[in-house]
Amino acid sequence: MRKKLLNIFFWSIISAAFIGPGTITTAAKAGASYGFDLAWALVFSVFACLVLQEAAARLSIVSKKSLGKAISDQYQDKRFGWLVFVLVIGAIVIGSAAYETGNLLGAASGVGIISTLKPSAWVVIISVTAAIALFFPRLQLLAKILGILVVLMGIAFLITAFMVKPDPGDFFTGIMIPNLPAGSGLLILGLIGTTVVPYNLFLGSGIADKDQALYEMRFGLAIAIILGGIFSLAVLVVGTSVQGEFTFASLGQAIAAKIGNWAVWFFGFGLFAAGFSSAITAPLASAITAKDLFQKNKNPKWNSRGRYFIFTWGFVLVSGLVFGIIGLKPIPAIIAAQALNGLILPFISIFLWYAINNKNLMGDEGVNSFIANVLYGIVVWVTLILGGQNIITSILKTLGNDTEAGILHIILIASASFLFTLFLFFRVQFSKDQKN
Repeated sequence: MRKKLLNIFFWSIISAAFIGPGTITTAAKAGASYGFDLAWALVFSVFACLVLQEAAARLSIVSKKSLGKAISDQYQDKRFGWLVFVLVIGAIVIGSAAYETGNLLGAASGVGIISTLKPSAWVVIISVTAAIALFFPRLQLLAKILGILVVLMGIAFLITAFMVKPDPGDFFTGIMIPNLPAGSGLLILGLIGTTVVPYNLFLGSGIADKDQALYEMRFGLAIAIILGGIFSLAVLVVGTSVQGEFTFASLGQAIAAKIGNWAVWFFGFGLFAAGFSSAITAPLASAITAKDLFQKNKNPKWNSRGRYFIFTWGFVLVSGLVFGIIGLKPIPAIIAAQALNGLILPFISIFLWYAINNKNLMGDEGVNSFIANVLYGIVVWVTLILGGQNIITSILKTLGNDTEAGILHIILIASASFLFTLFLFFRVQFSKDQKN
């Protein structure tokens, strides 16, 4: 039992990494704006997180290589391998930079609830503190300590969710039946992008214990991610009780109305803790990914104090700082950042799909089974549909048509995405029978 608990605690870093200001903002905003209509998207995002994170961790355990290293080894000698590297690192760094903006704005908003200092000033203070912690790894213990506050805030949300007493019929209907209310496309993509964070796939692959049994990994990872999903659903339920315009202050008041005025302060500290801890994780994960992709012959410039390593996490941190102090409104900026991660997700997922079906890496027993590839294909298909829908909507709005993608557009997007996913499915399913 003790070993199982330690295993769950170990893999809780994945759920802790996606439980940040983005999760709180998108889940609560979904509840406040659409009730339980988008609960299905949150449930799907947890399912997708399980499928993709298991694949990333299995890749590391079976092949003894991280996802970044596997991509590097597979494409470094190919004619257009450099393009693959640029695309992958670009997606991760850009996605992390967007995520970092949300982390800093969320942390600043949390402390702003209990402070009169300007949010832009807090963004600078938090950024500098995160940079110091990244320069001196031992100080990252502070982020882990703050993680305890995040857990306590999660408990507060769970208690409040039970006290809200949601209608069971509406709640389970929202979970079981997909719904696409008008204007919800960006928020749906955000719910997925904040749960299945692309850089978390590289992080999960990188931290996996290479000597751990697959069943142990799956058990610990599943429990940790499901608990994170329950927390996210609790935030959505609490969001349904927000009165008036959705803001962090109104969300804090919704909690306070159920469990006491002290909860406003507690929520503020918890939101700050979630943002600050994630503000360290996002740049660090980007630097680790870049190191796995580009380090050759143990080049010291890619060590934790090397210039390349520092430049990578520094770029992500500074990007978040710049966007955080130019006056962006926290909630729209955070939702947009999560949606961008949702757009990047299919791209990274496809690279992982090919890797997890490569017998040169995984051997005969480690590659995906037929059923695993079907489940993986469902994840890729749905993320392609949602991403395509938002791209079409953006194009329509650019052309002056301020509407969501219509039913015909969605049918066309779903059909094209299905055909593309089916093509990928047959490629990975039947190519795995032939070693490269």
